[in-house]
Amino acid sequence: MRAGAHALSLLSVPLNVQVVETLGKEPRPLIDLRRAVGSPPQTTMRAHLRKLTEMGILERRRQSSFPGSVTYALGPAGAGFLEVADSLRVWLALSPDGPLQLGSAAAKGSIKALVDGWCSVMIRAIAARPLSLTALNRLISSLNYPSLERRLVALRLAGLVEACPDPGRTTPYAATEWMRRAMAPLAVAARWEMQQSAGSPPGKIDVEALFLLAVPLVRFAPEIAGACRLVVEVGKGGGGSELAGSMLRVEEGTVTSCTSQLKGEASGWASGSTSAWLRALIEGDAASLEVGGDCSLAMATVDGLHTNLFRVPQPA
Repeated sequence: MRAGAHALSLLSVPLNVQVVETLGKEPRPLIDLRRAVGSPPQTTMRAHLRKLTEMGILERRRQSSFPGSVTYALGPAGAGFLEVADSLRVWLALSPDGPLQLGSAAAKGSIKALVDGWCSVMIRAIAARPLSLTALNRLISSLNYPSLERRLVALRLAGLVEACPDPGRTTPYAATEWMRRAMAPLAVAARWEMQQSAGSPPGKIDVEALFLLAVPLVRFAPEIAGACRLVVEVGKGGGGSELAGSMLRVEEGTVTSCTSQLKGEASGWASGSTSAWLRALIEGDAASLEVGGDCSLAMATVDGLHTNLFRVPQPA
C-alpha cells in the first residue's frame, strides 16, 4: 500500500468507524460496545476489535472485579486515528453528489475507489495530465487491462475523475476538484502511519501526486509571479534518501504549470523533510521548512496549500 492508504482502508469499513467513534466518547464494556454498534456477529466483532487493538487504536482492559469481563477504550494511537477520521469526514462532505456520511455504504465505495486508485498509481499518472484507459494501460504494468478498467470506472462513478472532451478515438480522464481535495485526508493518514510505524512511509510517487493535485487549488494574489520549487527529502528503498516534489510557475496570481521535474531556475523555493512538510500542510506551521530566493512566492505557495486543503468552507 502507498502512504496513507492503510489508515483510509480501515476507515472504509463501517464497523471500524462505529467502534472508534463510540469509544471516542467513553470506554465501553464489550457487551455494551457490541450493542452500541448494531450487534454484529460475535466472530465479526472479535476480528475487527483484534485488528484495531493490535494496531494500538484500541486497548483491551480486563476487569479484575468481574472475571471474564472486558472493557475497550481508545489506545495510544486512537486519538490520532480520530483525527484521520475527522479529516476524511470533512472531505466526504464535499462530495460532488452531496455530502457523504463516514461509515455509510456510499462513503465506503468512494474511499475504496480512492485507495485503489492511489495504490495502483493511477492517481499519480492522472495527476500529471488527462489520460485514457489505453494510455494508463501502457504506463502501468503492474495491473492488467480489466483491473485498470474496474478501477477507472470506480473513480469515475465516485466523482474522482471526469471525462475530457477529445476529438480522438479514446476518452481521456482528468482529476476532479474532489480528487484534488482528497490529498488532505491522505496527508493526515500518512502522518498518522508514520507516527505509528504502520503502512508505508511517503515516497517519491506519493509526494509528486500530492503536489501535482493540490497545487492547482492554490489562488495567489495578482502581484505574485515566478517559478517556485517545492522539495521533499523522502526515504528510499534499501536505505538513503532522494528528493521529490514539484516545480510550479505562477503568472499574475495564477498557476500556469506544475510538473514533477525539479530542474531549472526557480525564483523561490521551499524544502524540508517529510515530517516538516506534513506539519506545514496540515497545521500551517512552516517553521521547519527551509525557504529561499523569493520568500514571498515560496511562503504564498506553502500557505496556499495549507489553506486550500485544510480550511475549506463546508457546504451549508
